[in-house]
Amino acid sequence: MMARYMLARQLSGRKVISNEGEDLGRVVDVAINEISGAMEYIVLDPNHDSPTVSKLKKVNTKAYLPFETVMAVSDYVVVDKRHISE
Repeated sequence: MMARYMLARQLSGRKVISNEGEDLGRVVDVAINEISGAMEYIVLDPNHDSPTVSKLKKVNTKAYLPFETVMAVSDYVVVDKRHISE
């Protein structure tokens, strides 16, 4: 569990971009399945100008990006735009 907590802290504040270079927003949190411990969503402070963000689940002002869309994490979180669906 500590590794997941550390990953969540390391992701916080990072910019999220699609594999096509589209700015989706910034990571504010991750949603973890309490039973399995698997990361389910990256919670974003979304870029409202992004057409892809309109396809994401939203709660209040935050957007939820499925974790399985993540392709790479470095200075940015890169996600596969093809796997983002309405």
